[in-house]
Amino acid sequence: WGRLPLLFLVVLAACSARASEITFELPDNAKQCFYEEIAQGTKCTLEFQVITGGHYDVDCRLEDPEGIVLYKEMKKQYDSFTFTASRNGTYKFCFSNEFSTFTHKTVYFDFQVGEDPPLFPSENRVTALTQMESACVSIHEALKSVIDYQTHFRLREAQGRSRAEDLNTRVAYWSIGEAIILLVVSIGQVFLLKSFFSDKRTTTTRVGS
Repeated sequence: WGRLPLLFLVVLAACSARASEITFELPDNAKQCFYEEIAQGTKCTLEFQVITGGHYDVDCRLEDPEGIVLYKEMKKQYDSFTFTASRNGTYKFCFSNEFSTFTHKTVYFDFQVGEDPPLFPSENRVTALTQMESACVSIHEALKSVIDYQTHFRLREAQGRSRAEDLNTRVAYWSIGEAIILLVVSIGQVFLLKSFFSDKRTTTTRVGS
């Protein structure tokens, strides 16, 4: 039973990270912005990826409270940007699909504000970590890695499924088009052969008379 408090501590620490993780639809000729209140000196990370739509690209722009551009990329499929807030205030980051005229996108982003607090604060601590505490720290780091891997694999699976469905739709339309062309050519050949025999029968009748 003595291990349970440490296990609960690991689970709570893994869930205490302040982050915004959202998947949303971005229509064509549209722009979507998000806002986050951040304190000065806080380390933040913005990571995004286009899951479906067109060439899987989007414009991204990040501004500080004074409107200074911290990050700007055009037509990116995925990227990650880490910065430290230089002032207190509301930071804005926007995703734009204004360059697309008819294709909407599905965008995923993860905006992490701050870093995870240590499981065992070093203040007023004289002794080194015990073996159990070291094991808890290792488990905590492993859990974070597992969560990151799961997220990336789910995104790749969703993107692969979208591409497969798009390819399947194109193959279906191509097959229907080929069937229609084959039907038209077959009907044309029948009428062409019929016209040959009709011309020959007409010519034979004229010679006999």
